[in-house]
Amino acid sequence: MATRNQRVISMRDYLHIQLAEQTVDRQTFTGEQVARSGRYFIARELVACGAAKVEPLSGDNPLIFSVGPFAGTNFSNANRVSVGCRSPLTGGIKEANAGGTFGFALGQLGLAGFTLHGAASEWTVMHVSLEGEVSFSSADDLMGLSNFDCAAKLHERFGKKVSLGICGPVGEYLGLLSGISFSDTDLRPSRLAARGGVGAVLGAKKVKAIVLDLNKMPKLHDRKKVIGAVKQYNAMLKEDEIAQNMKTFGTALMADTQNYLGGLPVRNFTAGQLVDPDKETMRMGGEFIRDQNLERGGQTAHACMPGCTIECSNVYVDSEGKEITSPVEYETIGLMGTNCGLTDPDELAQVNFVANDLGIDTIEAGAMIAVLMDVGQGAFGDVNFMLEVLEEIRSGSENGRIWAQGTARVGEHYGAERVPVIKQQAISAYDPRVVEATGITMMMTAQGADHTAGNLPKLDCREMDASEIVAASFEAQRVMAASDSLGLCIFGRGVTDTHSDFIVEAINSALGTDLPESFYRDIGSETLHLEHEFNRAAGFSDADDELPAFFYEEPLPPMDRVARFHGEEINKFRE
Repeated sequence: MATRNQRVISMRDYLHIQLAEQTVDRQTFTGEQVARSGRYFIARELVACGAAKVEPLSGDNPLIFSVGPFAGTNFSNANRVSVGCRSPLTGGIKEANAGGTFGFALGQLGLAGFTLHGAASEWTVMHVSLEGEVSFSSADDLMGLSNFDCAAKLHERFGKKVSLGICGPVGEYLGLLSGISFSDTDLRPSRLAARGGVGAVLGAKKVKAIVLDLNKMPKLHDRKKVIGAVKQYNAMLKEDEIAQNMKTFGTALMADTQNYLGGLPVRNFTAGQLVDPDKETMRMGGEFIRDQNLERGGQTAHACMPGCTIECSNVYVDSEGKEITSPVEYETIGLMGTNCGLTDPDELAQVNFVANDLGIDTIEAGAMIAVLMDVGQGAFGDVNFMLEVLEEIRSGSENGRIWAQGTARVGEHYGAERVPVIKQQAISAYDPRVVEATGITMMMTAQGADHTAGNLPKLDCREMDASEIVAASFEAQRVMAASDSLGLCIFGRGVTDTHSDFIVEAINSALGTDLPESFYRDIGSETLHLEHEFNRAAGFSDADDELPAFFYEEPLPPMDRVARFHGEEINKFRE
């Protein structure tokens, strides 16, 4: 056991937890150390310790949890938690982040984060108390439980004033679809650090759950100025069109946009539109889902993390007003929905709930199931087949364990010709033949085909050459990396990207630092360079920055476009 040291303003503790020995070593972070957090911190630490050479599912792979300088406060969309390691899915670096209350709880405990080293000898629950004590207990009674049942038992044991991080049943057997599930503001374990197999790394460490007590706002250098910044930021978000559209329609609105543009993944990326928007209502889009959900009594504006005024989440209900799942988001609509041939949001909500209950990445799972359908294992649009696949994955059957290894490995197993992955990770819900800048981001990023690495979903690239698109992509990657490094949700970027001086000044008020305005831009650039360095050390080359062949060979209806650029070409313009 370890007891929290006395802290002063602008200080936070960082925990190094040796799971085999059940010991805790503490570091004290001050000022800029607290600010250099999240995705930047993960990249720096993983490069420094040589994690590019470790076996991803061994105890040698550190699993890092890091939060930004506003964690524990009510600063809107600033309580995300970053989780990072060497990915067992891609073999490269991975930072996956999530909303919910886990980052908020870490900040309230006066913690900048923690690293899990080694592996426990038996399945374990780790608890950080109000007093800062770290304790370990048996997880025997939780084994095999899915997330919602596991969360219920943990709340029976620890009460309701806690935040949970859970390894689901797929993570228990090291399935690479698995993420780490965190509590939302209503105690649902439905906010996931989902991508890259980080849940399998937690499973390899034999940690079933992490429980954090909720406390109070952490000490701040200038509390009055920070509270003033919170109010000012909320006012700017209220005037920002992107943030307000998110509040009204949620991320599901992007389905309408991509269907209109012809870049929506449909039936394993064989079409770019589910319906002709001039002739038919898009039932899988944000406008229809919102209207239907309101009519049924669902919640269309919901904050996944404390203090967030964007409220892009939702609570989706059935025709009788009973909750099915929360949230229904765009990437799930695109990959588990239209990409698998679903046309009814009620059916999507069913599979979405099961995926949340299992704690799996809906992007990777949806892409994988669509590959199964494409090779004849099931039919596009068959929700019962999807549910059967998920139940096999839940049980860990022979087929389930194969399917749980993700899209690339399933595609190889069945000899599939159309496998939408980059660096072994499933492409997110933007067809790179149409949404070219996002496609180039997914090619370039060290993270694998990641939906948050630098998204430009509406940029018309038809008259742009490779150098212009790469420049736009790299700038998007830079600001995304900055947001991820400061615990900020990217849906506030209409304000954060254009008012970086305000963000940096708020950090200075919180921490007592004197960081220049360039800090926001610079930390993004530094993060990208560190991640690239890691992947090179892990054995990646320009040859890995390539789209699957079918994107170059098969024109995408209705726009009839093919991918234009190869990895070698775009990397000539890498900064």
